[in-house]
Amino acid sequence: MPVIDGHRRPRGPYTVAAALLRHLVPSVVERSRDLVAAHDIEIRAAAPELDGIVPAVRVTIDAELSEEERILVPAPRRTLRLANGLTEFFRDAVPPGRALVVCNAAEADATDVELLEVMMRRIPPATLEITVFSGGPPHPPDDRDADELRAVVDRCVREGFLHAVAELGELGMSRTEPGGALWWRFAQRTATALGGLDRTADALAVWERVREVSQDPAMHAAGAYGTAMLDARHRDPARRDLVRARKWVNEAIAISTLLPDPLERAFKLGFDRNGLALIELRHGRLHVALALVESAIELAGELGERHPLHRMVLLANRAQLLAALGRTKEALEDYAAAIAVDPVFPDHYLERGNLLFGLGRHEEALADFEQAMRAGPPLPEAHYNRAELRTVRGDVEGALADLGRVIELDPAYVDAYINRAGLLAAAGRDDEARGDVQAGLALDPGNPHLLTVLGQLETAAGRLAEARVVLDLAVGQAPRLAAAWGNRGVLRFTAGDVEGAAEDLSRAIELQPQPDLYANRAVALRALGRDTEAEADERRAALPS
Repeated sequence: MPVIDGHRRPRGPYTVAAALLRHLVPSVVERSRDLVAAHDIEIRAAAPELDGIVPAVRVTIDAELSEEERILVPAPRRTLRLANGLTEFFRDAVPPGRALVVCNAAEADATDVELLEVMMRRIPPATLEITVFSGGPPHPPDDRDADELRAVVDRCVREGFLHAVAELGELGMSRTEPGGALWWRFAQRTATALGGLDRTADALAVWERVREVSQDPAMHAAGAYGTAMLDARHRDPARRDLVRARKWVNEAIAISTLLPDPLERAFKLGFDRNGLALIELRHGRLHVALALVESAIELAGELGERHPLHRMVLLANRAQLLAALGRTKEALEDYAAAIAVDPVFPDHYLERGNLLFGLGRHEEALADFEQAMRAGPPLPEAHYNRAELRTVRGDVEGALADLGRVIELDPAYVDAYINRAGLLAAAGRDDEARGDVQAGLALDPGNPHLLTVLGQLETAAGRLAEARVVLDLAVGQAPRLAAAWGNRGVLRFTAGDVEGAAEDLSRAIELQPQPDLYANRAVALRALGRDTEAEADERRAALPS
């Protein structure tokens, strides 16, 4: 294969991926059309020039909508899904023993950097030996004019290539008249991308620039909404300012209410009310949030057939609120309606599957989780959810396989290490469990769930002093974690502190009554001579959970 120049100019995202796909796909289509079809979304996202020979098997509703109606910006994690899907395609498509050489990696787009990391982690060198050089031939500055950049930025927004949107959007802003229609298009997309990348200060600066240069009410309404969401949606809950967010979203609503065009008013006002509903949800005022979403759905009815994605989002949001309020039948109906709008959108299958799982409708939940897996590129969350379902059904090996798949796709998925470590420890596979605990703690030092499993392992190994240290830490950091109290109770009994064991196990039962906790407390109570209480616990332990 030829040496690939990975510099992001002039192509942008997936420069490396597209070059490799152009080299491989034409021949692979001839000998294994099914392999190409299984990765149609990833291939077409990375190399749209191959659309003519790659069949579009899974097509979202986005494809038939105008840019104004494409309101969904994929989350940053979508590129990890694409990278895993492309990696699996390359692994299966490349004849063994080949080599790939990439230069200019220091100037590569974030999509290619992520892809190369995944490929080097997941493809054995015997299949594809990958060599990456940071340097390479120089490239001239990007001299594309604003119209060319607009088309590229629009595509990057659709695909979720947020780093490229931020870089090229800022370049487009610098080459257009501030406050004009094209400048606004770049500004809105740039601020949205920056917010998605957690570059909050940079995003806020763009919104401030909008307020500085524009007197257009629609721009000011959108700027107020965007500013509000920077506070309301911040990934770190400690850095959310819901009071300030409410002020900004109220300003957005006030302006949107005055917009002269009835369709624009109905759309933007519904959008803003949905944002206010998020703030109410964060405050725990579910009924108020529900009323706001329902008012937004009523406004969406004025749009006719326009903005189907807007209606889909509102239906899914109402479903979440109805489910939280215990109105599960209505929630399921809304999820079905949202899925009907775009059957290739995986998130709603996951959400409905979780609701069905909680209702004990396991077969239906399983079908939704597996449909989410089929709907697009590899989705770690779907495997994680199926692992939880398999665990409840007693399919430990199936659950372990799913959790292994999660970690293969996303080695930073801490919850997968927690659950797999717990299953391995329960199965007596202590060395493997300890490996997962260590890997998880390297990502999240002090995680109380991992410390709880570590305490269990240390107790089983007879290292009681070490077990006490980590279990005390777990209880201190998560005083409502029943497993931490239960495991410390077992430790204290093993160490001869029977009274303390009974106390810890009682606290665990208060938090989350389970048969094994009653059984363990019964043993402690018998050792204390409290036979009547022990018999009561034994009866509780024998009852179906």
